[in-house]
Amino acid sequence: MTGAAIMETAVSTPLDKARAFAAQRHQLFIGGRWIESAEGRRFETFDPATTKRLGEIAEAGAADADAAVRAARAAMESPEWSGMKPAVRARLLNRLADALEANIDEFAALETLDNGMPMRDARFFHLPHAIETLRYNAGWATKLNGDTIALSGMGDWHAYTLKEPVGVVAQIVPWNAPLAMAAAKIAPALAAGCAVILKPAEETSLTALRLAHLIAEIGFPDGAFNLLTGDGETAGAALTAHPGVDKVTFTGSTEVGRLILRAAAGNFKRVTLELGGKTPVIVLPDADPAKAIEGAARAIFTNAGQVCNAGSRLFVHERLHDEVVEGVARIAESIKLGSGFEADTQMGPVISAAQRDRVRGYVRQGVDAGAALRAGGREVESEGYFVAPSVLTGTTEDMSVRREEIFGPVLCAMSFADEDLDRIAVDANATDYGLGAVVWTNNLSAAHRLARKLKAGTVRVNGGGLDPALPFGGFKQSGWGRENGREGIDAYTETKAVAIAI
Repeated sequence: MTGAAIMETAVSTPLDKARAFAAQRHQLFIGGRWIESAEGRRFETFDPATTKRLGEIAEAGAADADAAVRAARAAMESPEWSGMKPAVRARLLNRLADALEANIDEFAALETLDNGMPMRDARFFHLPHAIETLRYNAGWATKLNGDTIALSGMGDWHAYTLKEPVGVVAQIVPWNAPLAMAAAKIAPALAAGCAVILKPAEETSLTALRLAHLIAEIGFPDGAFNLLTGDGETAGAALTAHPGVDKVTFTGSTEVGRLILRAAAGNFKRVTLELGGKTPVIVLPDADPAKAIEGAARAIFTNAGQVCNAGSRLFVHERLHDEVVEGVARIAESIKLGSGFEADTQMGPVISAAQRDRVRGYVRQGVDAGAALRAGGREVESEGYFVAPSVLTGTTEDMSVRREEIFGPVLCAMSFADEDLDRIAVDANATDYGLGAVVWTNNLSAAHRLARKLKAGTVRVNGGGLDPALPFGGFKQSGWGRENGREGIDAYTETKAVAIAI
């Protein structure tokens, strides 16, 4: 038996493969090569369900960011990438989707190890969504067309527009959905012909590293895709301020979004920001209470509440309030916390001790300010970073638990008495954020009218979720621009107008 066959036999299950990959010596991927960081610095990554060390990863600094920018710029100036036909870019992205699908179980295990989410969620939602995102955007590569334009000025003209790649793009993704977020950023950028520098969150870099290995195997030209691992204050800051970067896309907190805007001002980088949220879930009096209960619980407790669009504010008409709140509280109390690899686990840990303490702190602040706990609030005895899902009533607009993004499984439930949609919308819109909103109703007219009044980038009625064809982004302090759909890929292009006298 060959050494390779022995290794394949020894490392047989997806979890075994994921652990073996995590334990490797991880480097940076720049210009088609795996290299150590310029300063030789490294950092450790941990399993949030057990706090055990998973591996060690290269920590990029300013010199590495500069090297990645130069590699990406060289790709943009090379005919191998800039001259590649759109259909060839599409084939490369489809090949990447196929490779990811062929390794789906290993990637799901790796995501669960690094992030803590239940393996079921990683395998049957996050990975399929990432794969479909790659395939959806592959289809756009051959459809980025301009327009012919009839001019009204004197003379005869042939006028048209071109869609050209914006250039070198720095992409910074968070830790709550590492691979799905990475795919949502790299797929449209590569489809448009941009050169990418991906910076994953330092807490969850493993699936991005594994993805980079697939990209290297598939045959993207050197420098078209680069990967920098490290912290945001060093590697991320170096990329956002670098004069050789043409565009920055970032998903994360509103506070960091403001820092990125300041850094991007130097050379007027194009910027797309998907930031915080405080999504209202509105249950109108005609709604099916059973469906509303299940939907409201799913909206806040999925992924341990670590979702930018989490439904953290629940507004229920007084006729249904007690039934719905009690139902959501029952679900909260029944949720099984544990390792994502346990078959009966319904909720994994939050990402870190700091995040666990932050979430617990918000609950304590709410209770101290007069809110009532209907579920949760207890400390979970575990070696991992687990937080009990919590439901509070009696909150007021001045309470931080109701006003600020928590990024954890904490729900504030309120009632409303009238059916005035204008008044309901005012209460739902009483936040600095505007990422999403959810409405539960069987009244089609009310659904359409309320959707128009809500200041949110996405309004979902009676359920629904993410789709790579549906634009996603926020109003107000929830960000700039849109990802997904036609708007998502247009964000990686510049429009050039050409007018020729004939």
